[in-house]
Formats: sequence, structure tokens, C-alpha cells
Amino acid sequence: MKQNYTLPIIVMILLFGMISFVTNLASPMGDILRNQFTIPNWQGTLGVFANFIAYAIMGVPAGNLLQRRGYKQTTLIAIAVGFVGVGIQLCSGWAGSFGIYLAGAFVAGFSMCLLNTVVNPMLNRLGGGGNRGNQLIQFGGTFNSLCGTAVIVVTGLLIPNITQARISDTFPLMYTALAVFALAFVVILLTKLPENEESRQAATAALPLRGLLQYRHFVLGAVAIFIYVGVEVGVPNVLNKWLQNPDSHFFAEGVSAEAVAGSVAAFYWLLMLVGRLVGGLVGSRVSARSMLTVVASVAIVLVVAAMLAPTSIMVRFPGFDGANGLAFNSIPLSAALLASVGLCTSVMWGGIFNLAVEGLGRYTERASGLFMALVCGGGVLPLLMNVVVDVADYLPSYIVVVAGFAYLLYYALSGSKPKPVAE
Repeated sequence: MKQNYTLPIIVMILLFGMISFVTNLASPMGDILRNQFTIPNWQGTLGVFANFIAYAIMGVPAGNLLQRRGYKQTTLIAIAVGFVGVGIQLCSGWAGSFGIYLAGAFVAGFSMCLLNTVVNPMLNRLGGGGNRGNQLIQFGGTFNSLCGTAVIVVTGLLIPNITQARISDTFPLMYTALAVFALAFVVILLTKLPENEESRQAATAALPLRGLLQYRHFVLGAVAIFIYVGVEVGVPNVLNKWLQNPDSHFFAEGVSAEAVAGSVAAFYWLLMLVGRLVGGLVGSRVSARSMLTVVASVAIVLVVAAMLAPTSIMVRFPGFDGANGLAFNSIPLSAALLASVGLCTSVMWGGIFNLAVEGLGRYTERASGLFMALVCGGGVLPLLMNVVVDVADYLPSYIVVVAGFAYLLYYALSGSKPKPVAE
């Protein structure tokens, strides 16, 4: 009798949402930190950097922990660490301390790394790998995007004036995160998760890392994950900063630049939700390689067009204006094009992961850990973009994004084809 894995699949998808909820909160927090502590853009991005650099430290240990302790124990540990991380960030609001907030973001990053290490291989396995595994990861990504969209929208509504914002303004979101972690811990504790016994046995055999690195498509895929997470976070991060910058003068008096900027950035995440939902629906029929090729190509066109379009060209865009609630606001065409990139980045994670772990067998869990180490690109590339912003301007910083998408296109066309580096 075939075992029914519906409940484990639902649990993994819910955890996908938790990852986005906590991670995406760090992006608008950067603007709050910048104004509360009067620091430049790149320092305001240190919260995002701390969150993602934790992946570089925890990635490999997370893969080893997953092999030795299994999915359930690793998930419970991840949730407990996440609760502590958000709790530290809460304390930073009470203390008004930039340093304490960075420490909390760093600890929360450990949790997100552990959860990502569990969720992706679990969903891929529950789907049996191949197109079906990619399909489940896309569905998980849909809920991930929903939570990411909600965080950006709610933060924009909670903070009517970014220049006077404080960490304490986001307490409602932090309390929500703590509640979600507590509930998830109980649910996981009472849920039976299927374990990979082959991997558990391999853990005792101490599989050498060089064995995994023989797979060229995995090595190049790990680099692709570093770049992908960086551009995925960097596009809305700089977009939000650009639109709410008081010196931009895009909006009429009485319109909250913070609310509009938050709406546009949230639309990016909303399009990721739509794209992942569509990707999930067609994932069993369209290969990950074809999907990644198309979206990487379109993303390059959209970002280059955004960089070249005159900022004087305005278009009507749905969102919030801070006074009348839902409204159609006039925003630069460049901003609309950049928000549309969310439709392209939506399916990239699942596609890259699916292609990179194909045929790894007993190395899959360890590969997931190395993947997570490279997720630190989500802190490195946005930081690099904000350095360019401080030196040049907002739109020129997107050259980093164009270069990133170019590599992802190469990976889809050539780098993802299985071929060992050495026999």
C-alpha cells in the first residue's frame, strides 16, 4: 500500500512560508535602520547581509545535521533557533540598538538556513524527483511568495513615514513571527516525516566532499543559487529604496512614498507568487531547464529596459497611497518593469535546485547543505548593489542584476547538463 504523504507536504509548504516571512522582514528593516541610526544605504543593508551570511557559516553543518539527525529533529532545531533570533530582534527594539538587531538577524539566518536545508530536498523527494519534484517545490514557493508579499505590504502600512520609523514599529510583525514559530514547533512535533534511511546510513560512512564536487552540474548550480538569491533579494530591495527616497520627487503631496514604494515592492513578490503557482501547475509537463531558459532571458530584457527608460515616463500602477487605501498611483515605467521581474525570478529557485541535484543519490542531503551555504548571495549582492547606489545612483546598480541573470541563462543552456568534473 502506497503511503500518503499529504500532511508532510503541507507542513513543508507552510515552512516555506515561514522562511519568506522572516527573511523578507529584513529588507524594509534596512530602511528603518538607515533612518533611525542615520547611516548610509550599504550599512542599512547589513541586516539583510547578517541574515544571509549565516547561510555561508551554517550551510555545510546544516547538511551534515540533516544527514545525522534526520528531517524531523533538524526542523525542530531550526524552529527553536528561529524563535530565539526573532526574540533578539524584538529586544533590539526595546533597547534601540543597531548591534542587537544585527545579532538577531544573524541568529535568524541560522534558522532560515536549516529550514531551507530541510524543505527543498524533502519536497523534491516527496514528489519523486524529476518534474514532479520541481512541481512541489514551485507550489511551496507560491506560499513562500504569499508570505513575502504580506510582510512588505503590512510593513508599508505600519510605517506611514519612513524618516521617523523605529524598530519598535515592526513589533506586530515580530510577535506574529514568534507565534508562527511556536505553532509550527507543536505541529512538527506531532507530525510523522519520512526519513531518507540511505542518507542516514551514508552519514555514518562519512561521505567525502570531493565525491559530491565531481558533479559539474551541481558545482555550477551552487554558484547559480548564490547569484539567484542575490538578484531575487536585490531587485526589490533597491527598488523600494529608490521609490521612497525623498529626493526622487515622484509623488504628489499627500501621497505616502513609503506606502507606494512598499506596494510596488510587494507587487514584485506577488508576481513571484503568481509565477510559482503557474510553475507548479505546468511543472509536471515543462522541464526545469526550459523554464529557467525562458525566464532568465525575459528577465535580462526587463532589467535592461528599466535601466534605459527615462524616469520621466510615468505609468499607472495598483497599490496603496497611504491616505485613500487602494489606489492607482503614478510610478516611473522603470519601476513597473523592475517589479515585473518577480514573474521571472519566481520559478528560478525550484528549477536550479531540481537541475543541480539530479542524479546525486545519496549525496542529495549533503548537496542541500552546500546549496544553503551559497544562499549567502542574498546578502552579498544586495550589499554590492547598495554600494553602487551610494557611489553612482539607483538604476545603475542593476548592472549587477543583469550580469547575474546572464550567468543563470548560461547555466540553463549549458552548465546544468549532467557531466562529472572528473571520473
